[in-house]
Amino acid sequence: MSLEKGIAGVRCNLLVIRSRQVDQAASFYEALGLHFTKHRHGDGPEHYASESASQTFEIYPLAENATPTTGTRIGFAVDEIDTVFQRLVDAGGKAVSRPKASPWGRRAVVCDPDGHKIELTATT
Repeated sequence: MSLEKGIAGVRCNLLVIRSRQVDQAASFYEALGLHFTKHRHGDGPEHYASESASQTFEIYPLAENATPTTGTRIGFAVDEIDTVFQRLVDAGGKAVSRPKASPWGRRAVVCDPDGHKIELTATT
């Protein structure tokens, strides 16, 4: 079975991260270009959600004694990598790897204020 056949029709449509400072995290990801609204499902915690036609990106508060999601690496394809990278650093992100050529195209890595590594890849 080829890998291509094994993943046909499968796509990621939801990503949830947890943050100690959800408002600051939402501001950081808005600098990336995401747009958030506040949500609450039943008795669950209020959180931020950015929804598009194909995916939902949510930021939930990190509960006391909960396991952080900072071990998760998140990737975004962006049109203007240098501009987006600088906006994220200006929004409180920490530069890990500045935009440069890589085997996957022009790429950069920045940590969000909670420590999630965000990989940016140029679309052009």
